[in-house]
Amino acid sequence: MLSSLLPFPPRESAYKRKFLNNTDENLFMGSFESFAAAEAGAPPSKAVGYANADAGELYSPQIYFYDYPGLFWLGRSIDAGLTRVFDLGGHVGIKYYAFRRVLTYPDTLRWTVCDVPGVVESGRAMAIKREATGQLGFTTDYRDASGCDVLYVSGSLQYLPTRMDAILSSLAVKPRRIVMNTTAVHPERTIYTLNSIGVAVCAYRIQHHDELLADLARSGYRKRDVWRNEGKPIEVPFVDGGDKPYYAGCCFDLIA
Repeated sequence: MLSSLLPFPPRESAYKRKFLNNTDENLFMGSFESFAAAEAGAPPSKAVGYANADAGELYSPQIYFYDYPGLFWLGRSIDAGLTRVFDLGGHVGIKYYAFRRVLTYPDTLRWTVCDVPGVVESGRAMAIKREATGQLGFTTDYRDASGCDVLYVSGSLQYLPTRMDAILSSLAVKPRRIVMNTTAVHPERTIYTLNSIGVAVCAYRIQHHDELLADLARSGYRKRDVWRNEGKPIEVPFVDGGDKPYYAGCCFDLIA
């Protein structure tokens, strides 16, 4: 009750301290004009970006409730023979390991994870340890997605300075299908902010939802499905409209 009576500056100061001292929450702070401006505005006391975070075991390879829409379409894709999967921002292969518990991976499956160098190094070591190198590979260049069957983007687009339409335009051969999940969106506009993941602070783009879908359509894709990842919270305190973002996903197919 007392906190609700405090003026905004003290409340903002208290939240800033919480943000800077965060170790295990998913927190957001501030609004910036661009992705680059957000990155430049990161506090100097914290590591900036995933490239400077401890790769380690940031996440456990388990299936969360918000994974299931993407899992459904990925499973449908593999069953239909779309077995060359490019996992953009897939960390150490967490979704490959998690989903193989409930999906039947054919021998022809080739799952490539694209991430920053430190994470890729850890992922390769883990794949050797878990005897997964026959199917699971790694790269640091998203242009290696050229010619893949499925571009899978789960919770990573918001951390990339390059938007999806620019990524697709850089590929010599576009993916046949795009499956996106837990992508940060806003119903009215795009917000650039900072995200504390505990071990580091990252620039973060919460993209206008309709604008993101329009980017995919302009890139030559047709919508198959869209959804909202209910129950996964996201809020940017003390920012106009900061209570409106949410996580969403979609499945789009390349128009032949």
